Amino acid sequence: MSILIGVAGGTGSGKTSFARKLLARLGPERCLLIAQDAYYKDGSTLDSQVRAAVNYDHPDAFDTPLLVEDLRDLKSGRPVPHLTYDHATYTRHVLPDPLTPRPVLLLEGILVLAEESVRRLMDIKLFIDTDADVRILRRLERDIRERGRTFDSVSRQYLESVRPMHLEFVEPSKRYADLIVPEGAENAVALEAVLARASAMLKG
Repeated sequence: MSILIGVAGGTGSGKTSFARKLLARLGPERCLLIAQDAYYKDGSTLDSQVRAAVNYDHPDAFDTPLLVEDLRDLKSGRPVPHLTYDHATYTRHVLPDPLTPRPVLLLEGILVLAEESVRRLMDIKLFIDTDADVRILRRLERDIRERGRTFDSVSRQYLESVRPMHLEFVEPSKRYADLIVPEGAENAVALEAVLARASAMLKG
């Protein structure tokens, strides 16, 4: 039976970087990183205007029942399809190589602590807590550089959906965390604490 570590936090908080540091320390043979983003509902059949109008920061944008099913399978030792999501075209794809179970499963995403059905499967729950001004700057840089967005589209999306959804769903989910981590991947003390706890659970 694998242990599941959930890493939540707002957009640009550093949760992916923190999860990748955990992965690097544990090693890919012992640890599997899963992105909640891969479980966005597929928008390939939607009109382009409808796709763009979807609120991607709301829990309803995710296929949470499928995520729960896959996490249960992985925790029980069964492989699952390897999903990925293309943010440029709003479409979900299945990669040829399936995800195979490892002793430690890492799930990172903005809303992984907001969903009770996902939380129930977690053995360790983390919330990466980063100031809003730092997060929006990181979001701007990422979306413009990696996703081909314009400054206007990113700023409009932030004000219309990202910020309101953060206040309504992401920030309140902090109360479910076992550990709140300031400064994200730069917090070496938190990283060591999580590694020690995970190691103890694996031995137990």
